Parts: sequence; C-alpha cells; structure tokens
Amino acid sequence: MRSDNQSFVGDPPKVFILLGVSDRPLLELPLFVVLLVSYILAMLGNIAIILVSWLDSQLHSPMYIFLSHLSFLDLCYTTTTVPQMLVNMGSSEKTISFGGCTVQYAVFHWLGCTECIVLAAMALDRYVAICEPLRYAIIMHRLLCQKLVAMAWISGFGNSLVQVVLTVQLPFCGRKVLNNFFCEVPAMIKLSCADTAVNDATLAVLVAFFVLVPLALILLSYGFIAHAVIRIQFSKGRHKALGTCSSHLVVVSLFYLPAIYMYLQPPSSYSQEQGKFISLFYSIITPTLNPFIYTLRNKDMKGALRRLLARIWKLCKR
Repeated sequence: MRSDNQSFVGDPPKVFILLGVSDRPLLELPLFVVLLVSYILAMLGNIAIILVSWLDSQLHSPMYIFLSHLSFLDLCYTTTTVPQMLVNMGSSEKTISFGGCTVQYAVFHWLGCTECIVLAAMALDRYVAICEPLRYAIIMHRLLCQKLVAMAWISGFGNSLVQVVLTVQLPFCGRKVLNNFFCEVPAMIKLSCADTAVNDATLAVLVAFFVLVPLALILLSYGFIAHAVIRIQFSKGRHKALGTCSSHLVVVSLFYLPAIYMYLQPPSSYSQEQGKFISLFYSIITPTLNPFIYTLRNKDMKGALRRLLARIWKLCKR
C-alpha cells in the first residue's frame, strides 16, 4: 500500500472543501437552525446527565457510571463535527484544513468505537442485574466498571490510530472536494486516487471487530435477559425488568443501524449522497436524543434531576 501511495507525486491538499448541502442552497438555512438547536439540546442534556451522575449519591451504581461516559462520548461526538458544520454553513468558504480534517476523523472514529464497547458494557450490566441480582454487587464492582471503561477508551484509540496511519498516507492527486458535512474515513477513501484495497480491507476487519462483536455480545445478553424475564411470574416484576432495558435497546438501535449501513460495505462503493445524511443522523440526532431517552423513562434519573434543580434554585435565592 505504501509503495502505491508513493507512486503518486504531489503534496496532500492544504484544505478540503466540504460540500454539505451547498448544491441545495434552500436547505442550508433550515438545516443550520436544526443543527444549532440540536447541538444546544445535546450539550444541555448530556451535561445534565454527567452532573447528576457525579453529584447525586443515589446514582453511583455501575449503570450510571457507564451512562455518564456515554453522555461524555456524545458530548465530544457532537463537538467534533457540529461547530465546523455550523461555521461552514454560515460562510461562503466551506473548507477545513488537512490537519483539521485528520484530527476530525481521528477523534470521530475513536469516539465511535469507544461508544460501541461502552454500549456492550451497559448490556452486560443489565444482564447481571436481571439474571444474577443476588450477585450483582459482587460481580459489577467499581474496579470492574473502571476496567471496562478504560478498555473501551484504549481500544477505540487503537482503532483510530490504525485508521489514521493508513488514511493519512493516501494520495488525492489534487482532489479536495468531499461530498460530506465533515471528514470521516470512508469519505477520505472514496476521494483517494490510489488503489484503496488495503484501506477497504482494514476498515472492514476493524469495523467487524468493533461493531459486530459488541453487537453480538449485546444481543446475547438480551437473549439471556428475555429468557429470564419470561420466567418471572408477576407482571409487575416483568414490566420493571423490561423497563430497565428498553432505553438501552432504543439507544443501541439508533447507534448501530446507521453505523452498520455506513461501515459494513466497501467505502469505495457506498453512496456519498446517502452516506452524508446518515453520518449527519448519528453524529447529531442520536447524541441529542440519548439524554431524553434515558431521562424520560428513568425514575431515578428524573428524581436526581429534580433534586439538582432544587439545589440550584436554593443557591440562586440566597
């Protein structure tokens, strides 16, 4: 792969042009408003979950440790892409520097793979809580939670590092127009003028590992959970058990379905027109919805939010 890349003479472009919806100017203003509102809601919602998870002693359980990391991931996810998109939509020059582009797709893939593993850890937590309730405190101790979170962040970084090393070497032969809202690896591979077989294969293998393996563990966990729930005789207990899992299942669906479509097909063959709107969905819509999904269906979280607001109100009255 290296020799193929080196056979193309020329420096990488200093800037890339991000088309976004510039070919559809009527969409720019409505999309700008939607992105701005969504970004504000995502910031407020995820910051609120992080604060209550840290400050409220009743939310120091493993479930909320994982949830606070998920919210932090979503916070970083949106901040990596949305401010740049807003600046470009409000400017006639819709550009990003080569270095900025590299940092953007590096961080984006780091966070995405980390989130895959965090969601799997949350499924494990739900499995132990429902299938092994008497041993829950022994199994899901704080040290294990910290190790799972550390493994998620380190694994995600390793995946991102491999992708960056391979992608940054790609030649573009003067091409610098990305039909996307932001920089990500499939769009960069599609833009390259070299043979990208190694990049395609590496991306497919890493995505299979970081997307399909955690997804398989999640589905396996919920298979055991479903079996345990069926055996619960009382409808109230069955409803409570399902209630603790429904929010996580919705978040998993919102995250995994677009990711599977985007990354489980060869980057050189996927539709950029469809891909850029799917990227937009999981980069801003999903992180915006996640806090509301978890708070609206979670009595503990709603109670903690009320207590936090009451404390803030008292401080403001002094």
